[in-house]
Amino acid sequence: MKAIMVMFDSLNRRLMQPYGGDWVNTPNFARLAQRAVTFDKAFIGSMPCMPARRELHTGRYNFLHRSWGPLEPFDDSMPQILDENGVHSHIVTDHQHYWEDGGATYHTRYTTHEFVRGQEGDPWKGLVDAGVARDPNRNFRTRTQDLVNRDYINEEALMPQAQTFSKGIDFIRANAAADDWFLQIETFDPHEPFFTQPGWKEQYPHEYDGEFFDWPPYERITEPLEKVRHMRYEYAALMTMCDHYLGQVLDVMDELNLWDDTLLIVNTDHGFLLGEHDWWGKLRMPWYNELANIPFFVWDPRSSVAGERRGSLVQNIDVPATVLEYFDIERPPDMQGQPLREAVADDAPVREAALYGAHGGHINVTDGRHVYMRASANDANEPLYNYTLMSTHMRYRYDVADLRDIELQAPFAFTKDCRTMKIAASSQPLRIPFFETLLFDTQADPGQLTPVENPAVEADMVDKLVGLMRANDAPPEQYQRVGLNT
Repeated sequence: MKAIMVMFDSLNRRLMQPYGGDWVNTPNFARLAQRAVTFDKAFIGSMPCMPARRELHTGRYNFLHRSWGPLEPFDDSMPQILDENGVHSHIVTDHQHYWEDGGATYHTRYTTHEFVRGQEGDPWKGLVDAGVARDPNRNFRTRTQDLVNRDYINEEALMPQAQTFSKGIDFIRANAAADDWFLQIETFDPHEPFFTQPGWKEQYPHEYDGEFFDWPPYERITEPLEKVRHMRYEYAALMTMCDHYLGQVLDVMDELNLWDDTLLIVNTDHGFLLGEHDWWGKLRMPWYNELANIPFFVWDPRSSVAGERRGSLVQNIDVPATVLEYFDIERPPDMQGQPLREAVADDAPVREAALYGAHGGHINVTDGRHVYMRASANDANEPLYNYTLMSTHMRYRYDVADLRDIELQAPFAFTKDCRTMKIAASSQPLRIPFFETLLFDTQADPGQLTPVENPAVEADMVDKLVGLMRANDAPPEQYQRVGLNT
């Protein structure tokens, strides 16, 4: 038995042909939909990048206890569990956050790993005169470094995504005749910046004579329509590039007859707003379905169901449980995700409701039709704490000032009798602004354009939300922060 997971970052599913997109070229995603099962109600869990990846290891929600950070000493890791049970786990990725302080414990859980340099502001090539070291603003420093990196990526074969898929396919070819392996091919694309070579851009000809613009801010849209359209075409070009390299994986599976004994999962961590709801990006707005309702495809050779759609409510926390069950390995008791074998085979229900969000933002729940976004009950967005034994942020360690007043927290249900540090968190983590509580009926209003007021539905969604928070052993102050009873 073999398993492959192909993971992209920031796929907006509404632009993809299998999900109704009609202007972005994604023939290989359409081909995948004919070769696998397509889930219509797949949702995110914890956001953004590394919180989502923690869930892909542990199979449980992250965002109620902690923001961005490494795997914890008490965390169960699916790739490590595979390795400990004789299944070789390998990751090849160009996702640079794995090599920063806040992601440094993930890739070493795999049996082997490969890393491709150069995405986004990866601190890769050193050009002193670019002034990276002289820029005190970490965000703008990232953009400066990105421009340095691009000078060294001047042809298709050098693109980090191209190299990532090439190395992943090399692993497949080298091990096609072997048994018991899991491969994770993970590319940072189509995450911003929307950097592609000219051949991809030429598929989307349009008039634009404005300033260089392929990296949108996480802000409300203020740009003129011409500039917004240009950005959407830049994203479309990158999505089509992603589609092309996905096609290479499908090609090699055809060539080597891997469909008979290889589980294939294709997913993303979250979507991306390209003007919908008048926003760019993610995080700084409510988690609308363009962000939260993600593309998700599964081929399971045991049932061999292809070309069908599924309405079961699934999440990325189900991926580790699905992979472990596929290799007949017992799941750890702290893993809350569920194996998707029966959902793939005959659309068996997986859960009644799904919880999702980012630390310090809305606490969201959906039943597949209604989406309920519970906002902070106070303007200060407090109390809010991080519970961790790995005190790092995204790109840097906690400042010593943050650690002088830490408390030790009693063990949570999933920390294996370990106490954690309880560290006061910023009331605006990742610059998340405050919004009111929102309720949407996505059956009547699929674009989530008009919030509804329905006390009976809201009460039901609150019950579902609180039930999931309790099941996740949420800290008491999270209930207090959003005005709920424990």
